[in-house]
Amino acid sequence: MNLFTLLVLVLCVSCTKPQKEPVKIWYDQPADATVADDPNGWKDDPQWLSALPLGNGSLGAMVFGDVHQERIQLSEESMWSGSVDENDNPEAGKYLGEIRRLLNDGKYKEATALTNQTQICKGKGTGHGNGAEVPFGCFQTLGDLRIDFDKKMPYDNYYRELDLADAIARVTYVQDGVTFQREVFVSQPDQVMVVRLTADKPGQLSFSCELDRTERFKTYAEGDELIMSGALSDGKGGENLHYMARLKAIADGGTVRLNDAGLTVKDADEVTLLLAASTDYVLDYPLFKGRDYAALTSKRLQAASEKSYQDLKQAHLNEYQSYFNRVSLDITPEELTAIPTDERLAAFKETKSDPHLAELLFQYGRYLMIASSRPGTLPANLQGLWANKIQTPWNGDYHTDVNVQMNYWPVEVTNLSEMHLPLFDFIEMISEPGEKTAYTQYGMNGWVVHPVANVWGYTSPGESASWGLHSGGGAWISTHIFEHYAFTGDEAFLKRMYPVLEGSVLFYLDWLVEDQETGKLVSGPAVSPENTFIAPDGSRSQISMGPTHDQQVIWQLFADYVHASQILGIEKELVGTVAKAQAKLAGSKVGSDGRLMEWAEEFPEVEPGHRHISHLFAMHPGAQINFESAPELMEAARKSLDHRIANGGGHTGWSAAWLINQYARLHDGDKAKESLNTVLAKSTSPNLFGQHPPFQMDANFGSTAGIAEMLLQSHAGYIDLLPALPSTWATGKVEGLKARGGFIVDIDWQNGQLIQATITSLNGLPVKLKYGNKLIELEQTEKGQSYPFDSNMQLMN
Repeated sequence: MNLFTLLVLVLCVSCTKPQKEPVKIWYDQPADATVADDPNGWKDDPQWLSALPLGNGSLGAMVFGDVHQERIQLSEESMWSGSVDENDNPEAGKYLGEIRRLLNDGKYKEATALTNQTQICKGKGTGHGNGAEVPFGCFQTLGDLRIDFDKKMPYDNYYRELDLADAIARVTYVQDGVTFQREVFVSQPDQVMVVRLTADKPGQLSFSCELDRTERFKTYAEGDELIMSGALSDGKGGENLHYMARLKAIADGGTVRLNDAGLTVKDADEVTLLLAASTDYVLDYPLFKGRDYAALTSKRLQAASEKSYQDLKQAHLNEYQSYFNRVSLDITPEELTAIPTDERLAAFKETKSDPHLAELLFQYGRYLMIASSRPGTLPANLQGLWANKIQTPWNGDYHTDVNVQMNYWPVEVTNLSEMHLPLFDFIEMISEPGEKTAYTQYGMNGWVVHPVANVWGYTSPGESASWGLHSGGGAWISTHIFEHYAFTGDEAFLKRMYPVLEGSVLFYLDWLVEDQETGKLVSGPAVSPENTFIAPDGSRSQISMGPTHDQQVIWQLFADYVHASQILGIEKELVGTVAKAQAKLAGSKVGSDGRLMEWAEEFPEVEPGHRHISHLFAMHPGAQINFESAPELMEAARKSLDHRIANGGGHTGWSAAWLINQYARLHDGDKAKESLNTVLAKSTSPNLFGQHPPFQMDANFGSTAGIAEMLLQSHAGYIDLLPALPSTWATGKVEGLKARGGFIVDIDWQNGQLIQATITSLNGLPVKLKYGNKLIELEQTEKGQSYPFDSNMQLMN
């Protein structure tokens, strides 16, 4: 690290928080933007995984920071190939009875064969995860903005950062005696990306800009704007989605020239580049088209160009920081060694000890959520908002067998409830085609979605029953509805989403059947997501009746529906029917080895260390299994987790992140920290993006949720302070976390013991508060009032 880098860092630290490294990821070298990307390959570009992500929910950017040619890779939330397609199988329903009979008779091989023949989707489905050129489609890159400075001379004093506190990427370096600086941010208020280029001597800024992508684009000059536009494949031999990006340069001094090849700036003192992008997509089943993207981008660019850079920046800061500044975490009270993030991460792989890296990862997850999911946008997908390829892994879609749900685990507890709203818009949308799938595929009421969904309303099963028949996705994703209410108390929201909740309930009432031996209600044919067992007939199977995961998510859905009905004062026969069905569900069972069973029978696992831990949903993110109501099942869940890890489980980023949350619910902070260590040491890129591999955003969100879960829980009817504090986080402070019931929680601790906690009531509800073995209750709170408690859980004056 050079002297200039240290000086910049010291100055940055001193203006935010004395003697503490700020919440930044920073480097003393560029992410080399000159290495060509393979847009159709599955191997992530290593330079892209060192670039700095920016976003406002709809427009995303990855800033590479190369000195000679800056590359800013662009994404837009709705850049999806494909189109609406017919994938429901109208013949499927007539075979359900026979499949269930075969399963009940123990003929798993025959049942599996018949299921694969009759229950899969029509058509090409997801393209087996490669859907860019089939109707399912694929989330893909918008393209690249390349800024060529036409200089090859050496440079020094290089510094590159992403400041999570202000969502601005910065690059600084000295070349030929001139200090150059870039600031880049993506503004939500003005809906543009802003690139500010400055030099400490006049007339030193000369460069050319190009907009391009791998395919399906044209660029041209129009007035003072450089425009890139095109249309993506509909997967049927034609075109569907149209897109446009507009670029404009505002220079102080010098000249700006445009032609169809690009934009050129000569001898300027300072330059602001503005970029707006949009598509014609709207979230409106079954049309999905109609936004005037050309007029929209023109209006945004014109409005932004009439504002000063400082006004654009201040509006960005005011909006972004209103979310980000709600929560702070400090588990490193000592003065920290200032080292670049990539070096810090590399050192952690050896030492497994760096609490500041945990702080960074926690706030980075919050940052990425704000950047990729704002009210009015599409929800964060498998890659959040960022795609560097034409064919993204797994199509960059919405996996409903854990991944899109995990994306949204941190939003409520880390005080970002507004960022949850795009998911509910999406659930409302897919419930409509989901009704068609439920009726066409199965002849049933309500709505259903299987393990994958896209922006075109795909709700059908996948191409293979082994993974694609997961019918619990609708129940699982619907549980987010009541979670949002539990944290916010927003009855208007609950009333809005109640019909969606009820539609999901209606499907499962039809889907469940009585077990011939027990009389309990079971689902099936069904899978425990992506896991395989050895059936009694010796065959390898995924299909069974009543897998534990299905039973748990349906129980939670039914419980949420009954509770929502009570809150809204809705009294009708269906509510009673659902309550009776909930009580009749086949519950979770403990096997002969003491583990929570994954299937209704004790089938041997083909892969004991399987990455999915779906049968533990009821412990997390569900709340059916907890220490208060089911301590014996908590112990069985612990044995299941330990068994998974002993056999290599938690080996992918999102799976290890889930384990953080699971062990936190078990109040085992050190085991939770071990899983966090796994994420950081094995599944984190130089820019802190999570890895499956390949890159998936869920590991980031799941890790942030897990860290919060270690410090605060509220799922068991009370607020639990420091329930799973790791021994290595002996002293710290967290402010602004959120608990169910609408409470903001600040916690201060030293030497592993609570010093003080403050509870702020947002809704004026009563609250129970627990620390260790002490449980107190405030029978009444005043809305807006704060209640500080000391180390003995005594209310302070």
